Amino acid sequence: MRSAKLELGRHIHVNGLPPPPQYTRAPQYAAQTVNGAPVPIIETNNVLRTPEGQDQHLVVGEGTYLLRDVLQLATPPPHPSDTQPPNLNPLATTPTPPTAGVKLSLATVNPRQIVSQLYKLHSSQSERSNLAKYSIKESEKESRASHESVSDDASHVPFVNGDGADKAPAFGVSNAVLGITNGTKDSLKRKKPKSSMIKSSSSFVSRVIPHEALQKRLQDRNTDGIFAFANINRAVQWLDVTATDNFRSEHLTKILFTKAHMLCHDVNELSKAQNHLDVVMGSSQGDIIWYECFAQKYARINKNGIINSSAISKILWIPGSENLFIAAHMDGHLIAYDKERDDAAFLPEANGHDVSEKPKVEGERESINIKVLKSVNSKNQKTNPVAVWKISNQKINDFAISPDCRHLAVVSEDGSLRILDYLKETMTDLYTSYYGGFMCVCWSPDGQYVLSGGQDDLVTIWSFAQRRIIARCPGHHSWVTAVAFDPWRCDDRNYRFGSVGEDCRLLLWDFNVGMLHRPKATSIRQSVSSPLARNRTESQVTTRVRSTSNLSAKENAANGEEEEVIDHEVESRFRTAELPPVMNRKIDDDPLCWLGFEEKYIMTSCIFGHIRTYNRPGTTDEGDETSSADEESSKA
Repeated sequence: MRSAKLELGRHIHVNGLPPPPQYTRAPQYAAQTVNGAPVPIIETNNVLRTPEGQDQHLVVGEGTYLLRDVLQLATPPPHPSDTQPPNLNPLATTPTPPTAGVKLSLATVNPRQIVSQLYKLHSSQSERSNLAKYSIKESEKESRASHESVSDDASHVPFVNGDGADKAPAFGVSNAVLGITNGTKDSLKRKKPKSSMIKSSSSFVSRVIPHEALQKRLQDRNTDGIFAFANINRAVQWLDVTATDNFRSEHLTKILFTKAHMLCHDVNELSKAQNHLDVVMGSSQGDIIWYECFAQKYARINKNGIINSSAISKILWIPGSENLFIAAHMDGHLIAYDKERDDAAFLPEANGHDVSEKPKVEGERESINIKVLKSVNSKNQKTNPVAVWKISNQKINDFAISPDCRHLAVVSEDGSLRILDYLKETMTDLYTSYYGGFMCVCWSPDGQYVLSGGQDDLVTIWSFAQRRIIARCPGHHSWVTAVAFDPWRCDDRNYRFGSVGEDCRLLLWDFNVGMLHRPKATSIRQSVSSPLARNRTESQVTTRVRSTSNLSAKENAANGEEEEVIDHEVESRFRTAELPPVMNRKIDDDPLCWLGFEEKYIMTSCIFGHIRTYNRPGTTDEGDETSSADEESSKA
């Protein structure tokens, strides 16, 4: 046994990846029995390693981010019943099933009382009305601006989506047929899926491997820890990323699907409790799994693609809802589902309409139109889907929900960023990339800015308030695959965000409107003012407006008319500010595909399952403050 472990260790050290699982006899594995007895299966486990050396750490202005560990997820091979051999020719034109890199959905079951090392203090002079206000101080002795006063009851909690905001009406609340209600239920009364995941006889699920001491692991774990759901090929793993070193690499549950790959997933923040987590997962075959991990129950939605058979690139729970979620299908549709409703074959309703159907302007793109094939206000809500919107004729790569729970930012392969008011089922803005398609998108914690990354190797900052581009951020050498704000380093004046790309690099950026630089070649200089200096509907950028009306947006609103859809032209790079990164580092040998910020960690993942976790400056594995001696030695 010891020699076998040493041989496995040598293989990992030489190749960097654990060997793939090996099945003793493939035909018998497909049948799961031979001569009436279970077929033994040799599975590889996740591998946790701790690289050493100063070159593994990230040095930024506020301190050094120490690489805690690298978790390598075990990669499952194709199912034995999948006889189609993989096509290794990169130039082949034959269709291949959609794939996605390893992505994580993080969840904590306890409300976190965050005490940040940034000394975030309340700023009573902030003009933002929707979220709590904070300012960043690096130490308690740091001075503040003269106009910034601090209240005695200063909170230490960072921006959190929806906290302190004027709550938007729940999606579909105006439709009595849906029976949408605001408020939460007791966790014991929450509905769970009906089918057992472990005892499933479905051909869609191949195997389920719970940890042999799952209940004990859940009882002994730190209640403030972080759960993670990670997809890799046809497997999904439920992990405890804050467990001790002995258990951090061990999955709580591993689910192997027969042929489908889970491409995306999300955890419901409203319904979560100590003994309840609702997870939805979107697959490469269009099927959606609603999974409750504590009860090991699941339900299958859009079974066999009865509503839409295209793969799902992104899936998100609708904020404030325990039942509804939105899935972005790769054929350009956004579809809202109810986890508890049955499915039925979908046909566009007779009263479906093009919400932007107005007299066409010469030279205008067809893609500006979005079509409501089924409205959330439809009276036919006995079965899924709840709503269907045709967004684009090309693949939707990503979408994000705004902190005010009213708007969607949607990016697609056609190089378009669309801003939608999903409560009204209308589109307000259409932006175009500098080159190629957009790959990823996110909102700032206060909802004032939208970040996008794409095939032009750029991160772009868009002002939601001003309806214009603010800055382009060069630094990547290949496609940008994920962008995210760090809410623990954002206040009402400064923003920290990060990006990862196929160039295997992690970039961190600090953004302040006053620090933006415009190229000297600009012939027409337009000052970059505060995002609140002008109203959202008073942008002075050159746009193409889809309307023959000469009324302003404010006048239209006063007359009860909808806000106009603005198709923004691409602004020249000579007229756009550029923002340099504060940290640019290659951290992996494989393309990166996911980035996440937590209170004590920064986490990344690559397409082959390397999950890297960096401790923030001043924290250890347990989150305790490090000594100044340790801090100085890490910088040396």
